[in-house]
Amino acid sequence: MLACLDGVVMPVDRATVPVTDEGLLRGDGVFEVVALYDGVPYALDEHLERMARSAAGLRLEGFSAELFAADVACVLDAAGEAAEGMLRLVATRGGRRIVINEPAPTHVESLALVTLADVPRRLLDDIKSLSYAANMLASRLARERGADEALLVTPHGRVLEGPRQSFVCSLDGETLVTPPLSDHILDSITRRRLVESGLVTERPISVDELPFAQEAFLASTTREVHPVRSIDGVALAVTPGPLTRRAGAALREAVTRATGSA
Repeated sequence: MLACLDGVVMPVDRATVPVTDEGLLRGDGVFEVVALYDGVPYALDEHLERMARSAAGLRLEGFSAELFAADVACVLDAAGEAAEGMLRLVATRGGRRIVINEPAPTHVESLALVTLADVPRRLLDDIKSLSYAANMLASRLARERGADEALLVTPHGRVLEGPRQSFVCSLDGETLVTPPLSDHILDSITRRRLVESGLVTERPISVDELPFAQEAFLASTTREVHPVRSIDGVALAVTPGPLTRRAGAALREAVTRATGSA
């Protein structure tokens, strides 16, 4: 694995930051994860734009999308044909600029979800920060309850998203819906593509509607479209359903157009 630290490419085990960096001590920083297809980063410009917005939201001075783009190019050039999986981009309060080429994670074929109540942090709206402890805890709590992943919901019963993924479902077997950004969820780039395709529309979703879901999936950079087989122990009618398969095909088509990958 390779990393680029402040513009210098090196083996990942040599890339170190000071223990005083508040990115480590307080989770004060921002990050993005970019998928690679045949060595080509997908939607890099959009990831860098969102990272810049996150940095501005945290008042993280000195952030440069141009320098990160140059670091990405350096890592990909050094890795050559071995550049696969994904890129992790990190900017810390201590002024560190990090790009890591990581293997893509592996996932189970379909997901069992359990709902967990959460209150979105309004101060962090539209900010993808390093403060991900609550997100990681949600996934661990879901696994403790025998599920694969959590589905975050508000205390008053509005469906939000997964800890690191957007949530999409069909309640009528004919259309796909996802919670609106006004419900303080992340403006996921994968979710954005699905909405742009015309296959997914935004509307509030109530927890009380979940038992009637015909099909559902989580969507993210590394998962793409990941089918859900059950929610809170209630099995969905079919996994993956036809709408889920259609959404997955539309997303892959968008990726192929942008990267030229097979």
